[in-house]
Amino acid sequence: MGIVLFLFVLGVFLSAFFSGSETGFYRVTRVRLVLDGLGGDWLSRFLLFLTNHPALFVATTLIGNNVANYMVSLSIVLFTQATFPGNSTAEMALPLVMAPVLFVYGELLPKYFFYRAPNFLLRRTGWLFFVFTVLFAPCSALLWVLGRALQTLLGESPETVRLALARTELEDFLEEGGEFGILNKAQRRVAQGVFGVANRRVTSISTPLSRVWTAKIGSKVNNLIRVAKRKQISVIPIVETQGKRTVPIGYVRICDLYMGDGEEIENYHPLPEVRASDSCISAITQLHSTGELMAKVVSRSGVPIGIVTMQELQRAILDAKKQPA
Repeated sequence: MGIVLFLFVLGVFLSAFFSGSETGFYRVTRVRLVLDGLGGDWLSRFLLFLTNHPALFVATTLIGNNVANYMVSLSIVLFTQATFPGNSTAEMALPLVMAPVLFVYGELLPKYFFYRAPNFLLRRTGWLFFVFTVLFAPCSALLWVLGRALQTLLGESPETVRLALARTELEDFLEEGGEFGILNKAQRRVAQGVFGVANRRVTSISTPLSRVWTAKIGSKVNNLIRVAKRKQISVIPIVETQGKRTVPIGYVRICDLYMGDGEEIENYHPLPEVRASDSCISAITQLHSTGELMAKVVSRSGVPIGIVTMQELQRAILDAKKQPA
């Protein structure tokens, strides 16, 4: 009878552990895992590895829950056969009586606890999940292969869903930061705006070359200043003719023209280039790192197709939060 009781208690414990871990996994703060992992904590690195390979986590959890349920069922059957031999009514009634116990202590309570304190409980139980991940690795690998085959067959990738979940999690993290006073309203708006344009290509906000007002070396400074006032622009691209094409080679700032004493354009700032396939975040990062205010957008073959300014990129970030998600 002692073995039966041990199987039952162990089965309920494993059911509670895997059910709670599943909830905690989807609730854990990944930013904290990254920071702890960078600090050298191996358990945080392991949990972060699982977040980047959710199929392995799901397979381990499924196997663990099935093993736990099998152990509970086996213990109930053994107890019924030993206590009520040949009694078919007891064999049917006892599982029904024990089902609420298994549901409350093996499913409901652990999920609630892990939901309320995912970081704390995963830190305390992560080593045990690591042990079961190693033990179940052969079966988990088989399930992973089947999952990849199904993904190939359907042509679906979990990356889009994973990125969407990550973005939602980061937005929730920023909201919590605002509630606790870590970020003020303006900082939170800028951060959320960054997420809003993260997937947008730079071509969505750049201006085609045919619509850009440009100047050439030798252009009159007074004329440029007068037109810049009327158009309300602060930077002007400088172009030159190369064969039959007009190619942007640099830019000038209106403030520099005001402060200079020359009558014609002679010098200009270098014009970095960004690829048309780059994201807005990539473009603004490049401009910020180089300290430039403007860049030319080039196609895959290297042909200039547009102009984008730091002001346009910043405006896209500030306006992103206003757009519906």
